[in-house]
Amino acid sequence: MPQSKILVALFSYNEGGKLKGLIEQFPLENNYELLFIDDGSNDGSYDFLLSKSFNIIKHNTNMGIGYGIREAIKYGRVHQFDIIVVMSANGKMLPSQIERLIVPIVNGHFDYVQGSRNLPGGEAPNLPTFRRITINLFTQIANILTGFKGTDITCGFRAYRLSLFDDKRFNLEQNWLNKYEMEYYIHYYVLKGGYRVTEAPVSMVYPEGMKNYSKIKPLIGWWSMIRPWIYLTLRIKR
Repeated sequence: MPQSKILVALFSYNEGGKLKGLIEQFPLENNYELLFIDDGSNDGSYDFLLSKSFNIIKHNTNMGIGYGIREAIKYGRVHQFDIIVVMSANGKMLPSQIERLIVPIVNGHFDYVQGSRNLPGGEAPNLPTFRRITINLFTQIANILTGFKGTDITCGFRAYRLSLFDDKRFNLEQNWLNKYEMEYYIHYYVLKGGYRVTEAPVSMVYPEGMKNYSKIKPLIGWWSMIRPWIYLTLRIKR
């Protein structure tokens, strides 16, 4: 089997010291290429990345995670990568666990690997109780709608075989997918498309004291996560 060409896309918006700490965790030698998507940061993050000569896609304003994922997928396909890993640059996700996501795809067994902090070997230290409850509830609803017995639908640490997006059922160019909608839109169509899906245990390390643990805004952010399931199930959107 030829060696797979792997892209790791990291999404950053005013992550500051968290971003710098994360970069220090990446090994000097690895089997993947890094791509940073700076989503309109104004805290010096972009200049720091530029000084390190990373590949960067820069937004002048905050466009949203879905917009960034769309660009990363385009980049991966144009540059003929085989696999893309998506992860946040806020330090919650560990570079040492990237292999857990890509190995099932490299071995030819799966097309999409969803990270899960709820599997044995995964963890989520300092995760607020309310967040844990809503994650589990949302995961159960998604399982009912898709028939997939997942354990952690909201974990943003994922890997895809890029050839998935040759499937014309995916219409990633829709503007309504610019925020959190994109992640669940892809999840829905991968499962409904009959592709091979599995989960892998990962860690999501939350800061102590429950401060600044998420950029998801109440109501607006939650609606962004919920509406793909409503739109797609009722065929309001495709």
